[in-house]
Amino acid sequence: MAAPPRNALAKWEKVRSFALGLPGAAEEFPWGDTVVKVNRKIFVFMGVTDGSHPLGVGVKLKDETSHAHALSCPGAEPSGYGLGKAGWVRIPLAGKGAPPAEVLCDWVEESYRAIATKKLIAELDGR
Repeated sequence: MAAPPRNALAKWEKVRSFALGLPGAAEEFPWGDTVVKVNRKIFVFMGVTDGSHPLGVGVKLKDETSHAHALSCPGAEPSGYGLGKAGWVRIPLAGKGAPPAEVLCDWVEESYRAIATKKLIAELDGR
């Protein structure tokens, strides 16, 4: 298995750190994947970093503009297992045209806000 590209791995680490820094966020490893949850609900799918699958993140985007922007990234697609119907998008981290970490973190925050409680969102807004 090939190691993931270094720039994609650096982006993955940035996004993971950002997600884990959100109020009440916790990392879990169901199905061998890395996910970040709030209130026991996943708000970002981080996938695996062992090179068995291309690096990417899955986020829930309810805002039509960000959803369309995410889907316009090369290789992006609605998430599998029916999650795409609920606004989930999988975005690759490597390759030409892949979004920068800052944009990914904005999408992670949007996904978090779609799932977190009002109290946690108020805590985030108060930072």
